[in-house]
Amino acid sequence: MRDRTSALAAEGEMNPEPTPETEPAAVDRGWRTVPNLVSLLRICAIPLFLWLLLGADDPRGAAIALIAIGVSDFLDGALARKLGQTSEIGKLLDPTADRMAILAALVGGLAAGVIPGWLGWPLLVREILVAGGTLFLVGKLSVKPEVRPAGKWATAIVYASIPSYYLSAAGAAEWFGVPWEAVGAVTGIVGLVLYWGVTWLYLGDLRRAWAASSSTST
Repeated sequence: MRDRTSALAAEGEMNPEPTPETEPAAVDRGWRTVPNLVSLLRICAIPLFLWLLLGADDPRGAAIALIAIGVSDFLDGALARKLGQTSEIGKLLDPTADRMAILAALVGGLAAGVIPGWLGWPLLVREILVAGGTLFLVGKLSVKPEVRPAGKWATAIVYASIPSYYLSAAGAAEWFGVPWEAVGAVTGIVGLVLYWGVTWLYLGDLRRAWAASSSTST
């Protein structure tokens, strides 16, 4: 039987699950990585976006800046996987840049009257809850929040919704023949539902982390 098992393994008929000892460990590349640079550039682009929206009164330019920020959000993740440049600071920098960009888009959009209140206020409340929970996890419990794939999808849909309202306010439908306000409404509803669904899971993670911390301290 032992000889048969060895033969099967040699022939590739057996595919044992990798053990923690055989799996290659992820290497922390530190903060000097290309994905971290992209995240920093995304953060630096936020003041430009706010100036275009509130200072220059240019919602079209603000929409383009916001789209570029959204594209860079997925670019840094793709670069981290492609180049193998993962880092602990990147795991915090990427979602922090996301939160800052969305907060700026929501606050600026509500202040300028670009984003409708039914979409902007629930998203803003959600961002405040997530930001507070993240600070609590990192500061109080020293736990790094995990980014859920559903959260990335929700971010992508919201990034599609918010610029659509900016383009609608700029009259871009006359250029492209696209009903941007309708696009913003549909994607906004989907993104809002998905966002709050992920928030419920995230609050569950926060509750379990708090319970685990309390049990270890007693």
